Amino acid sequence: MKIENIKRVLILGAGTMGQHIGHVCALHGFDVVIYDISESMLDNAKKMIENSKLHFVYPDLKPEAIETATGRISYSSNPETASKDVDIISESVFEDPELKGRVFAKFNSLCAPSTIFTTNTSSLLPSMFADATGRSEQFCALHFHIGSGAPIVDVMPHASTSSETMKVVTDFAKRIGQIPILMQKEYSGYVYNNMLISFLQSAVTLAANDVASIADIDRSWMGVMRTEIGPFGIIDMVGLPTAHRVIQFWAKNQNDKQAQANADFIKKYMDQGKQGRKTSEGFYKYPNPAFKSPDFINNP
Repeated sequence: MKIENIKRVLILGAGTMGQHIGHVCALHGFDVVIYDISESMLDNAKKMIENSKLHFVYPDLKPEAIETATGRISYSSNPETASKDVDIISESVFEDPELKGRVFAKFNSLCAPSTIFTTNTSSLLPSMFADATGRSEQFCALHFHIGSGAPIVDVMPHASTSSETMKVVTDFAKRIGQIPILMQKEYSGYVYNNMLISFLQSAVTLAANDVASIADIDRSWMGVMRTEIGPFGIIDMVGLPTAHRVIQFWAKNQNDKQAQANADFIKKYMDQGKQGRKTSEGFYKYPNPAFKSPDFINNP
């Protein structure tokens, strides 16, 4: 496979990340099919994409460009239909290595031998399910960041990823308007996320251990660093379920009691139906969270 051969992109998973990646690929001229086992997820993805203006990421986009891109996207819950003539896959299913392995194994049996597989996993290592793909040399991580609007992607190999695959995936990232961060080896958390997870874990540890309130933890960071958002505002943006899955996985994987306490702390909010910004409430209420108030830092 060469970059010139890539025409059709398959997105596995119709959640927020899958929607974003699919829309970006379509915007840059690629035909896209978004696959999910849930028809309701596909219906929601279609609705979100058709209503999206992508202005957060691309503020200068014209409506006609968005309409053209939307027209390049199709949706399917049928694996055989979704996999037809696909040149590259971007996977964004739940952060479970066994589930990812099963999904890739299914599509390995359906896709052409030349199709490249990539995972958008935020916390797992590609090597955890590389064998299940059936094409480990043609498999690597292509990880997107949608929170900040910055077009940064991590391109990360595992031990068996071929140099040819890394080149094609890096070129593909550039073709869809991204800035590839080319990693030399497999490393948990990539580059930015590695720093971010440590930062957020530290903040949750302070709250879980009753060292300071959530608002004061955010207030401290925002006041010193002069940022517009603090760690708990970031977790709301990422989504509490995503943060919980990541922390819970590593708590069990490393038998880390503090990480488990942190996961339990987040779970208390989730049990109250608070999942973050997308559900209008997480650690803050939206669309007008307290940390957006001009008096948030100066008047606790």
